[in-house]
Amino acid sequence: MLYWLAGLSDGGDFFNLFRYITMRAGGAFFTALIFGFIFGRPLINMLRRKQGKGQPIRDDGPESHFAKAGTPTMGGLLILTALLTSTLLWARLDNGYVWLVMFVTFAYGAIGFADDFAKVSKANTKGVSSKIRLILGLLIAVVAGLWASFMHPDELANQLALPVFKDVLLNMSFAFVPFAVIVIVGSANAVNLTDGLDGLAIMPVMIAAGTLGVIAYVVGRVDYTEYLGLHYVPGTGEILVFTAALIGGGLGFLWYNAPPAAVFMGDTGSLALGGALGAIAVATKHEIVLAIVGGLFVVEALSVIIQVLYFKRTGKRVFLMAPIHHHYEKKGWAESTIVIRFWIISLVLALIGLATLKLR
Repeated sequence: MLYWLAGLSDGGDFFNLFRYITMRAGGAFFTALIFGFIFGRPLINMLRRKQGKGQPIRDDGPESHFAKAGTPTMGGLLILTALLTSTLLWARLDNGYVWLVMFVTFAYGAIGFADDFAKVSKANTKGVSSKIRLILGLLIAVVAGLWASFMHPDELANQLALPVFKDVLLNMSFAFVPFAVIVIVGSANAVNLTDGLDGLAIMPVMIAAGTLGVIAYVVGRVDYTEYLGLHYVPGTGEILVFTAALIGGGLGFLWYNAPPAAVFMGDTGSLALGGALGAIAVATKHEIVLAIVGGLFVVEALSVIIQVLYFKRTGKRVFLMAPIHHHYEKKGWAESTIVIRFWIISLVLALIGLATLKLR
């Protein structure tokens, strides 16, 4: 919205600053951060009053989690409202990619909200049925995949770009939309599975979002793409404003989610943020890089898949408990140790993902 103030500029005054994506990204970050600090505590108090006993704790989970009983959930509302407010204020609202990513984020957030509400109102861990969640998630991802394929330039439409091998494009034709669906749905559910310890999911999400935001800015500038040998996707640079708002809102949430958490993100936040990462990857043609940058989420999801398949086949378990962060809890690792080490892994993977922009 504030971008339109640039129309008041004569080319060399204060209003001209609003033309620059980086300046507006900075504004989006601080707006979302301040929003989180101001409204975080009132929101938590409201959730505590409304929810009573808070998020139900799984009976078969780690014993240490029973001490968290009574902690309110749906803290993702803080992130999403800060993200929405900040993005609408600072992003160009005539940019289709911004609306694409916003659509996926808040549609998945609505699914997560319904699931969290069902869990809290029923006072058990069973929310919306997994079948309904999957169907709705697939429909949202199909719309996003089609939307992205229509927005991409003709030379990139329905193509799969490869990191490092930058001159290679694989024509996926009609398979592109199903592939985009897998990326978005997989990302949303992988982040959802990671959200099991205080502060565990939000920091890797912010790291991945920051990395993808830089990638979006780079591939949205023809001068950078020519220098780095990347595929130019005009318009994606504006996604940097969205990711900056996400990081600001995420930090505001982490202030209250740091151990011991005053509020949990819930499916409201984890599904929305995971969907956002997947949508950004599809929009920027960096789906494979997402698997690197979000490698922690991939491992968490794979640990569940491996555990389930192996148990059905043999009746035995590969991990003491899945997802894998619970495995390390069962081994005696302190929760803060797991969280910080997983943050370090996420940061290293993000740097590897950024390195693919230069490697050739």
